[in-house]
Amino acid sequence: MGVSDAATGPNYAGLVARAAHRHGDRLALVGGDRRLTWAEVEAEVAGRAAGLAALGLRPGARLALLLPNTLDFPVHLFAALRAGLVVVPLNTGYTAPEVHHQLTDSGASAVVTDEEGAGLLAEIRADLRELRHVLRPDAIGVPDGPPVVTAPTGGEDLAVVVYTSGTSGRPRGAMLSHRALLANLEQLGAIDPVPVTERDVVLQVLPLFHIYGLNVGLGMQTWAGATGVLVERFDPQACLLLMAEERVTTVVGAPPMYVVWARGDRAALRAGWAHVRVALSGAAPLPAGVLATLREATGVEVHEGYGLTETAPVLTSTLVGGEPKPGSIGRPVPRVELELRDDDGEPVRADEDGGTGQITVRGPNLFSGYWPDGADGPDADGWLETGDIGFLDDEGDLHLVDRMKDLILVSGFNVYPQEVEAVLLGHPGVREVAVVAGPDDLTGETVRAIVVPTPGAEPTEAELRAHCRAELARFKVPTRISFVPELPHSVTGKVSRSRLRELGLA
Repeated sequence: MGVSDAATGPNYAGLVARAAHRHGDRLALVGGDRRLTWAEVEAEVAGRAAGLAALGLRPGARLALLLPNTLDFPVHLFAALRAGLVVVPLNTGYTAPEVHHQLTDSGASAVVTDEEGAGLLAEIRADLRELRHVLRPDAIGVPDGPPVVTAPTGGEDLAVVVYTSGTSGRPRGAMLSHRALLANLEQLGAIDPVPVTERDVVLQVLPLFHIYGLNVGLGMQTWAGATGVLVERFDPQACLLLMAEERVTTVVGAPPMYVVWARGDRAALRAGWAHVRVALSGAAPLPAGVLATLREATGVEVHEGYGLTETAPVLTSTLVGGEPKPGSIGRPVPRVELELRDDDGEPVRADEDGGTGQITVRGPNLFSGYWPDGADGPDADGWLETGDIGFLDDEGDLHLVDRMKDLILVSGFNVYPQEVEAVLLGHPGVREVAVVAGPDDLTGETVRAIVVPTPGAEPTEAELRAHCRAELARFKVPTRISFVPELPHSVTGKVSRSRLRELGLA
């Protein structure tokens, strides 16, 4: 059975129908005290899809989801797609102005949200002229008769618009088609060992409004017909207890989760991970020491991956080719082509260029450009410049050096912030650090570091500069180091450089 009979191609919501057909009585989703089988999820999705259509929402209309990781999110995601709508996932931590921008920019005509979200929307509703419906999940009526909706869209049709944080300016909506989302699931499913099987229980703790949680977490679980355990907020100890209780076998996580677990109680960690067979990490680099600690404590390897919102999202994984390697983000997943290119767009050669270049990719999982007109999508040959700098080691494993747009030019010399950050993190007095460019009349740009000290430590600027000078060329050593109690982060744990700029720290 295919995922859809839509004439234009498979519809993402067809994954639910397929799971229900194959595993109808098997547990699909656990959310708090509620537990739904795949047959029950399919019935909910079909009914809500019919309800959305009955409101007059036509194929192609944008429906925003402002919901936490409860059962309402997956049900209404799939229901909207079943009805031919385009889903716009919204960050539940956004302020009213941030939500206003994305609803206005996307032209959303409806929002499904909870009580908290409804309160936020009340602040801006008067200014949202295209927004016709603010819907509570339990208020979407199901029409009389069999709740069946045949998906009128699929394939190259737009499925979701996911807004990316960026490093400057307002977020842009990455347009992901049904084709792109489904292609990435097929790519992940072709890896041996496959990350998720029908027998797995997947921890769904990453925000489902983020592409990593949405497609790698929820999407892969639904593709396999596995069980998902939804967690609204990450609490390290509560999560370990829940993992033990539900016998979680697959963890889809981000570095901050693994760092906290690695620093915590070993017995609790082993108990929570007793049934885990696969652990995935993405969205930011994972410290090598954390990999070793978790492997030693649990016997489980944490596999790192790399991708973008614009690539639905996975491009590489250490699952491809075998064992994790500190500092590596693995090899391309099946059907992803990857090249490293120089500033002129030419492939780099290790013997001439040092092997370092911009990561450029091609594959069926790439997005259709940015909303609304497809601007800045893949080129005529299907290639997309990621804006990331990397190199391939002797074994063909990719290593991420830094973001091209975060590159610091000091008197014409390239400085990659992650390189400086790695050195500073090697000092015992540094808990976290962000390295950014600062203006300089003589050199054009200079290196600045914003440091969160280790609790109880009081490192000085002079001490940290001396530490850097021992490992870095002079032009890479920060000329200014400031100390702050904490750094702003995105939902997946990355230091938010845009927020650093907004706060005047960069």
